[in-house]
Amino acid sequence: MPQVYPRTFSHIGISVPDVQAAIDFYTQVLGWYVIMEPTTIVEDDSAIGVMCSDVFGPGWESFRIAHMSTGDRIGVELFEFQHQEQPDNNFEYWKTGIFHFCVQDPDVEGLAARIVAAGGKQRMPVREYYPGEKPFRMVYMEDPFGNVIEIYSHSYELTYAAGAYQN
Repeated sequence: MPQVYPRTFSHIGISVPDVQAAIDFYTQVLGWYVIMEPTTIVEDDSAIGVMCSDVFGPGWESFRIAHMSTGDRIGVELFEFQHQEQPDNNFEYWKTGIFHFCVQDPDVEGLAARIVAAGGKQRMPVREYYPGEKPFRMVYMEDPFGNVIEIYSHSYELTYAAGAYQN
């Protein structure tokens, strides 16, 4: 069997009701930067139109998309679909699928406050993984559009290599 190596993360696609408002939020609050301004994609016979029909099926008509990048070069696609629906509960963690993404900031409390000030929501208090032992903290938030964002104070590897919740 060929050796399997860990793949790197390329990008994530996030559906939002207003792509420009999402750009403003992610630029001003998380410091991400735009690498491709909002563009309208239409259902047609162009290469991108055909690719989107492969993904979405027929009848999607058009959508707006913008591309951003994080500080560690991970791509973020922001999608604004024509018939976008805001779910009553965007935190159905028990269902299969992605229910959050995580960013890292040593000032968890400060970033949480900036998210709330920009129209987001704090879902829980900031918690410590190793109270009194190590300064690893985390919190779950929502952006102004209902997408769930987790904030870690330290890298994923540092947090879990120490056995975060093993007794």
